[in-house]
Amino acid sequence: MIRPELPATEARLLVLHALRCGGSAGLTRLAAATGLGESDVESELIDLAVAGLVTHFPGEFGGWMLTDDGRAADADWISTELDEAAGRAAVTAAYQRFLPLNPELLDLCTAWQLRPVDGVLTGNDHRDRTYDTRVLDRFAEFHRRATVVCDELATALPRFGRYRVRLTKALTQAAAGALEYVADHTASYHTVWSELHEDLLATLGIPR
Repeated sequence: MIRPELPATEARLLVLHALRCGGSAGLTRLAAATGLGESDVESELIDLAVAGLVTHFPGEFGGWMLTDDGRAADADWISTELDEAAGRAAVTAAYQRFLPLNPELLDLCTAWQLRPVDGVLTGNDHRDRTYDTRVLDRFAEFHRRATVVCDELATALPRFGRYRVRLTKALTQAAAGALEYVADHTASYHTVWSELHEDLLATLGIPR
């Protein structure tokens, strides 16, 4: 149950929903997901923790995560957001255009991670730059179509605009030689795309 003294401000919704879509995370990752500064993210997390909506776990791989009450609060907040924006039809239509792109993205990630050698798929050690360039070119072509969907979503709900920014940054990093930004980093293209998928399901109330 959302406590009356904890209103669903825009920043608070962004932080809570980033945890809903991305799972446990630290300040840096949440700042990238929301577009907020780390100090602002931390301030919101403290308020959310006091309200019992998030919890922090310590250790080398520690971070923040939703509580059960936090998951329920997020569902309530984003449902209200969608209704107030009268955006359900637009988000649903964009989701229908997202669906055929999703298996294509998974195929691209497979092509990135496995390379055919003498007719047999083997782990891609990324020493064949010609092969990697071909796959990255396919990612770039995919990205041009994916950003159309991101723009449609952002028109309906502005918070979706962060996905285009993050996907573009990941692809730019990969093209510049940081190959982990394709599928092996918490800010990789594949990770951000997965969060977008989860966001669409959560926003529309579609069970996995």
